[in-house]
Amino acid sequence: MYDVVIIGGGVTGTAVARELSRYEIKICVVEREEDVCCGTSKANSGIVHAGYDAEIGSLKAKLNVRGNEIMGSLSEELDFPFQRCGSLVICREDDDFSKLQELYERGVKNGVKDLKILNKQEVLELEPNITDDVFAALYAPTAGIVCPFGLNLALAENAYENGVEFRFDTEVKMIQKTEAGYTLETNQGVLYARCVVNAAGVYADQFHNMVSEKKIHITPRRGDYCLLDKTTGNHVGRTIFALPSRLGKGILVTPTVHGNLLLGPTAIDTKDKEGCNTTQAGLEEVLRKAELNVKNLPLRQVITSFAGLRAHEDSGDFIIGEVEDAEGFIDCAGIESPGLTSCPAIGEMVAKILKEKMGLEEKSDFVSRRKGILDPKTLSMEERNDLIKEHPAYGNIICRCEMISEGEIIDAIKRPLGAKSLDGIKRRTRAGMGRCQSGFCSPKTMEILARERGINIEEITKSGGRSQIIVGKNKDQL
Repeated sequence: MYDVVIIGGGVTGTAVARELSRYEIKICVVEREEDVCCGTSKANSGIVHAGYDAEIGSLKAKLNVRGNEIMGSLSEELDFPFQRCGSLVICREDDDFSKLQELYERGVKNGVKDLKILNKQEVLELEPNITDDVFAALYAPTAGIVCPFGLNLALAENAYENGVEFRFDTEVKMIQKTEAGYTLETNQGVLYARCVVNAAGVYADQFHNMVSEKKIHITPRRGDYCLLDKTTGNHVGRTIFALPSRLGKGILVTPTVHGNLLLGPTAIDTKDKEGCNTTQAGLEEVLRKAELNVKNLPLRQVITSFAGLRAHEDSGDFIIGEVEDAEGFIDCAGIESPGLTSCPAIGEMVAKILKEKMGLEEKSDFVSRRKGILDPKTLSMEERNDLIKEHPAYGNIICRCEMISEGEIIDAIKRPLGAKSLDGIKRRTRAGMGRCQSGFCSPKTMEILARERGINIEEITKSGGRSQIIVGKNKDQL
């Protein structure tokens, strides 16, 4: 019997797990995929929003602002990439200025600090590559960018170090209320819990509806993205937004914490909760609309495209709290933008609910800090040479696009909740994320994975499950 079972290993589920690991309770995170960060958390904009967009008084507004406030200190504690670079919302028409003013006033009421409306000259001084027909812009210096993989992994590893159990490849099929709490039927057997936290992304409505008569409905909203090479990363220094619509914040142009340039997303409602395929129409929309606000975009430098799903609940707001007719069942549902920004605050909120409900006592030995994978590029030449002398694997470059060494890959495999697949390595080290998109380094990475895990290379997958890479042998090897 677990005190708490958390369904979902994305940023929301792991943020809750990390906050709950401060207390003397038995916690388990169940995740149907082979790793954390395999759903919405792996395919998003990586933006830390300032908080001006959400409706006044909404959970989105409250948790966005709080999440933004603590993201800096959290990144220092847990050692993941974060930059407070600021953002601009571009207004191109005089007739739209009232909408920009409304956004400013909403932000002020939401508690966003240092907001300012800039005129054309001020905008172009900050960002010379903004379109020449810009009329004004809303400047939010508190906005930032984060590595979503790094954030998710940091939360999960720290939770694990503080005693949280993780069960991967474990899909919850059914949840039933019992006198003692809840029974969760999974593909790996039955789990029992006093309380359940539902952080299942686009599937959160299904689990909620299993235990409650008051139904909710989530629409998967697909977003297409284009990622540009690092040679383009300084084209803008801040996140550039269009004026938002009812479907979202429009097509943005933003630097990433790793030096790339990212364009997107679209906002296409779908019925397919697994529909993460890009479309020609979606990518064409990204490229066309990105150029409306930023000029001279080097679109020939696109190195990859991808799509992700946001969990849009019909109410339009986050649903966080104990379900009224299902005691001990805590929803974290409808977590779409600004969910990435809000996840630390969601973790705090859910932990507070369960602390009061269960009478939790804090641990005396909670470990608040975590050290990420060593990046030799951050060392001086002398330090790097000393590292290679002591650990020669750090001198063997495997991914030449991103300059990732064998030592970093080994660390990614051996550390808590270590990588088991090529995508697991990619999210932890960036090996395979460069210009060639793993075209050259994947065979060697597979060899290292097989060697360090003690398995045959044929067992290595791209992302777990049935995503095998080697499916047979040629005739010369028979």
